[in-house]
Amino acid sequence: MLLLLSISAEIWSQSKDSTADHYLNRKILTSALIGTSWAGSMSALYQIWYKKEQKAEFHTFNDGANWLQMDKIGHLYTTYKFGILTSDALKWSGISQTKSVFIGASIGLGYQTTLEIFDGYSSDWGFSWYDMAANGIGAGLFIGQELIFQEERIIPKFSFHRTNYAAIRPSVLGNGFIQELFKDYNGQTYWFSFHPLYFLKNNKIPRWACLSFGYSADAKIIGNKEVYTDLSGKTYYSAREFLLSLDVDFNKINVKKKWVKTILKQLNYVKIPFPTLMLRNGKLTTIPLYF
Repeated sequence: MLLLLSISAEIWSQSKDSTADHYLNRKILTSALIGTSWAGSMSALYQIWYKKEQKAEFHTFNDGANWLQMDKIGHLYTTYKFGILTSDALKWSGISQTKSVFIGASIGLGYQTTLEIFDGYSSDWGFSWYDMAANGIGAGLFIGQELIFQEERIIPKFSFHRTNYAAIRPSVLGNGFIQELFKDYNGQTYWFSFHPLYFLKNNKIPRWACLSFGYSADAKIIGNKEVYTDLSGKTYYSAREFLLSLDVDFNKINVKKKWVKTILKQLNYVKIPFPTLMLRNGKLTTIPLYF
């Protein structure tokens, strides 16, 4: 809903006068959509993830070493992107830049905290201070860039490809594309894209051209173990993957229509496939097209 709001906002703003009444209507619409999106998605997630889980008294859980920290980067990414999405909607409704940034980041942090509380009542998981730290870093990265640079100079992005590992433990890593998208860390990659101009004095490089550093995992079958042997006797050794690739900052593509620019900005949530260098277990390989 919030994504649709950010796109429709620019279309509507070109056909409506910026009067106080219109801004009031926008604030009402924005608040309603944020509230219903939060409540609706939490209800859906509870039904999908938590309803069948055995309940326990609220407790904490030390998972700092699990999943090669892929889940922690996922927390950072999600909080950051929620901050941008809600901040854009709030700015459209007439709230100032500074206020919208802090409110948007707070909503992103609050949303993730709600999920963490759900975890705290699950017997298999628990409230994780490491997750909360990652959430805080995501909110801080968003606030810092907006207030210091008034733009995204480091853009968190996400990509996913299906792997064969999910079939080994489908109950944990997912069964089917949608579940694997959220659960199989082996197929997930988190990226941080930036323009070389910020580090190199070269005005010939287009502003939309980026370099992107990525991080992923391979053969990570169990969260807290680095070695796994399946029923056939085959052994899997988990490994970290570090990647370097090209990318595009769609927010820097020069277009005249604001609604087109708003749509393009949404593409900054995902990493575009490009040739990529990958470092795994000290071995450097080239992948013609990585996603």
